[in-house]
This record gives sequence, structure tokens and C-alpha cells, in this order.
Amino acid sequence: VQLQASGGGLVQAGGSLRLSCAASGSSLDYYAIGWFRQAPGKEREGVLCISSSGNKIYYADSVKGRFTISKDTAKNTVYLQMNSLKPEDTAVYYCGAERHCYDDYSPYDYWGQGTLVTVSS
Repeated sequence: VQLQASGGGLVQAGGSLRLSCAASGSSLDYYAIGWFRQAPGKEREGVLCISSSGNKIYYADSVKGRFTISKDTAKNTVYLQMNSLKPEDTAVYYCGAERHCYDDYSPYDYWGQGTLVTVSS
């Protein structure tokens, strides 16, 4: 499976962005998609995951109530809707595909190229 992440950009604190992770080469019916983010000088951390069956798992407590994950099966695309953005959300966001959701990035074999989200105060 190949992944293409997009939708990042510069936004003011309190604003919203929607990231997309478009898959090709295989249906997302067979893969979980995890969103991870990596801020400068920090480890890549799990944010949210949606399983192949549509179950949603939050890995970062800091995004609960602000970020949601969804899947459009017809478009073979997973979305990360980010609302009430904060400067500490600034990071490169990556989507990864694997058979199951994991909160650690190391089990994921397939990655999108990353999209930069910058939140200004």
C-alpha cells in the first residue's frame, strides 16, 4: 500500500485543519491507519488510529475533544480533523498503515511522506 499525506499548513491558534491520507495499491478495508506526529527534537508520537473495521483509538490525551479521525471507503482515504489547534500541535504529521493499530510507530511498515502543521500563537 502507498500513502499520500496532505493538508498541512500554517494556521493561527484556535483554527482548524483537515489532513488527508490517501491510500493506493490496496484497500483500507485491510489496513489500520495511524496518525503520528513529530515535533523538532522529539520522538514520533501516536495521535489517533482507525482500524480496518472503523474502530477509533486515541493515543494522545492532549488531542481528545479536539481531533477526530474518519475514513471514506469510497475514496480510500483517512482524514484527521484538527480543531482548536494549539502551538504545541506544531509538528510534521505522518500517516502509517499496518494490519492493526499500534501506539508505537515501529510496527508500521508503510508511511506517507509527512505534512507540516504549524500553529502560530
